Amino acid sequence: MSRFIEPVNPSTLMPAVGFSHGFEARGGRTLFIAGQVAKDGKGAVVGKGDVVAQFRQVCENIKAVVSSAGGAMTDVVKLTIYVLDTPGYKAQLRPIGAVYREYFGKHFPAMTLVGARDLFDAAEGCLIEIEGVAVLP
Repeated sequence: MSRFIEPVNPSTLMPAVGFSHGFEARGGRTLFIAGQVAKDGKGAVVGKGDVVAQFRQVCENIKAVVSSAGGAMTDVVKLTIYVLDTPGYKAQLRPIGAVYREYFGKHFPAMTLVGARDLFDAAEGCLIEIEGVAVLP
């Protein structure tokens, strides 16, 4: 984690497990990550019908954006996750968590999960979209 960011988890709130209540950013550069879906470099949807495979591709896409700006996944301070099937996503939390740790380790940004009625790329088979913010050195 960058020296520019620090988690904020007040003791008056429920314990933050698998996320942080907030992040304080001091200095650095701000990178806004557009909503990423499970499309590879050629625009093909990866893992149609498999939210875990799609989560992995989305993480790979986020990593590409952050890396190209000179950062690391531990510089991400906020993720907003949009899913078409919230119960289906929750049913896969264990394998999704394993994929998450491959990319983020024990770094837990502030996160929001939103059940969405539609996604821009849903008609192509995308089940999930994640946008974020990173603070880079």
